[in-house]
Amino acid sequence: MLQLIQLRWIAVVGQILTIGFVEFVFGVALPLLPMLLVVSGLVVLNLFSLLRPRAQGDVSNGALFAGLLVDVAALTALLYFSGGATNPFVFLYPLQVTLAAVLLEAWSTWTLVAITSLCFAGLTLFYVPLQLPSGSHEELFQLHIIGMLICFVMDVALLVVFMTRINRNLRARDARLADLRQRAAEEDHIVRMGLLASGAAHELGTPLATLSVILGDWKRMPVFRESPELLAEIEDMQAEVKRCKTIVTGILLSAGEARGEHPEVTTIAAFFDDLVEDWTATRPVRELAYELQIDDDERSIVSDSALKQILGNVLDNALEASPDWVGFKVSGDDDSLTLAVRDRGPGFAPEMLAQLGKPYQSSKGRPGGGLGLFLVVNVVRKLGGRVEARNVEGGGAMVTLRLPLAALSIGDRGER
Repeated sequence: MLQLIQLRWIAVVGQILTIGFVEFVFGVALPLLPMLLVVSGLVVLNLFSLLRPRAQGDVSNGALFAGLLVDVAALTALLYFSGGATNPFVFLYPLQVTLAAVLLEAWSTWTLVAITSLCFAGLTLFYVPLQLPSGSHEELFQLHIIGMLICFVMDVALLVVFMTRINRNLRARDARLADLRQRAAEEDHIVRMGLLASGAAHELGTPLATLSVILGDWKRMPVFRESPELLAEIEDMQAEVKRCKTIVTGILLSAGEARGEHPEVTTIAAFFDDLVEDWTATRPVRELAYELQIDDDERSIVSDSALKQILGNVLDNALEASPDWVGFKVSGDDDSLTLAVRDRGPGFAPEMLAQLGKPYQSSKGRPGGGLGLFLVVNVVRKLGGRVEARNVEGGGAMVTLRLPLAALSIGDRGER
């Protein structure tokens, strides 16, 4: 509809210029008042059409068909007042038919073909003859040839403009569809990975519980109680088993299968402080530059295990690229959170930045590499946010996660 509106503006300007040129340059007397009334009607139609798509959403085939019918009626009226079928501008009818073939359904196009054919035939019988200036037949024929030339130029120019824009719109639509298909494939991949992880977590639950019981029994045995070294090792093993159970619980929570635990309500500051504390306690990080810059850091949110996991993944990647230093900055306002993780490593390769978030896109050269950022991008997208990655001047890279706070708020989660 917007393309038709733009073409109609071009047509209105062309009609006004043509009427003025024929009347005042060629000296051909035209019934100006009725012709200008027809042009004014097209202007009113355009102003109405400009408001309609915004107010009522998608434009139907019937609306487009009606718009083209009005254009055909206006052209027929202008030709009726200016010589009928003898007017060289009668060959503007094929332009309307071409637009119909591109925009309308088949029945509408053939209907418009029949209507334009009837209008052409009617103009051979019913029309207002042109009051041509005096001159020889050669001069009048030359005038007709000039009119045909102008009509041809208008036809091809408008067709090129319209078809170029329609093709651009079609390419943009195809690109959007391809992006949606890719996103659906990625989400299907995520679902299959989630099912695999959930199944593995269920299977690991029983042996981990057995190990916890056995270690508890060992800890009470005299042979271990009398050896501080063995007792310390058992305590370390218990701590690692507990950590494995926490990871399994987090996987099940992310899959929507809570193991008897309730969602934990916390604050923004406590959530990220706990995340940083847990991460630094289990990783060989030398220096973590952690900044929390939130206006309302005591706002209540749900402790999202999936968000913890993906942030840990991003921090792990930064630590692997830059073992000596990792930066983590949390900032935001009342509506959104911005989480920036920076390292001082070699940075991302250009091809990786171009394929950010695609599975198995990694520079690590090992099987399964690249799934980390793939999961990060998809989880953040599910939360309504986005992920950006770039190389930093002076060395290193930065991954930025932007999240709406509504995705972590208590009310929003309760509704879900």
